[in-house]
Amino acid sequence: MQTKPTAADAAVTPDPERLLLNVNGIEVIYNHVILVLRGVSLVVPAGKIVALLGANGAGKTTTLRAVSNLLKSERGDVTKGTIHYQDERVDSMTPADLVKRGVIQVMEGRHCFGHLTIEENLLTGAYTRKVSKGDIAAALDRVYQYFPRLKQRRSSQAGYTSGGEQQMAAIGRALMADPKMILLDEPSMGLAPQIVEEIFEIVRDLNTRERVSFLLAEQNTNIALRYADYGYILESGRVMMDGTAQELASNDDVKEFYLGIESGDRKNFRDTKFYRRRKRWLA
Repeated sequence: MQTKPTAADAAVTPDPERLLLNVNGIEVIYNHVILVLRGVSLVVPAGKIVALLGANGAGKTTTLRAVSNLLKSERGDVTKGTIHYQDERVDSMTPADLVKRGVIQVMEGRHCFGHLTIEENLLTGAYTRKVSKGDIAAALDRVYQYFPRLKQRRSSQAGYTSGGEQQMAAIGRALMADPKMILLDEPSMGLAPQIVEEIFEIVRDLNTRERVSFLLAEQNTNIALRYADYGYILESGRVMMDGTAQELASNDDVKEFYLGIESGDRKNFRDTKFYRRRKRWLA
């Protein structure tokens, strides 16, 4: 497990047979002024769930948008580094090109079409696929198998469904595009714990049965590490720590700063947090 910032900045040698995504030392600037990502490197092996962890503003969403090439809509640019998907450089491709290659992003906040029904929302996910109506119907049935609640609400306007149902619809819409990798941004945001658990169980089922790879950004470190294979912790636009989910969950710093589990006597959280970061991460 790497625990120093310099390790996160190191070049990653891709293995085409195992790696689906290889992000190498990217830097992102908004409005030509604001530096948000500082040399972020990560990999997503084929058929795995990789979590991007960290507090609000750490750079998780920006990383996903850099991969899906949606930064332009936010006046952002990748100014350094490279992004390879299936051993092909993709950071200059359009979002539509990436969708055709199987990279689908589920945006933070779900972003369903509120005036359309649940089923109409799902069908929009298959818009770019040049397949028969029978194939589309089969894909829709497959989504309903994973999300039986959506089948019950298929004729309801999405804007009048619950937050959990809208999140399910957003993931189902991505599944309709026949993805190889889903970029999932804050799936637990604003949802009850029981619904969050249900959604992560479905993510694991999709990963296990469909072999869909996931790169998910999540503030809820506890649940993310329970379902992910590997994790990267971002802070102020840098990868400060990475490792297997088990390694991160057992790390004392992660327990204290992200899981809320203290080790030993702590007099002042703020002072202790600053001291330990200086000692272990910034030294």
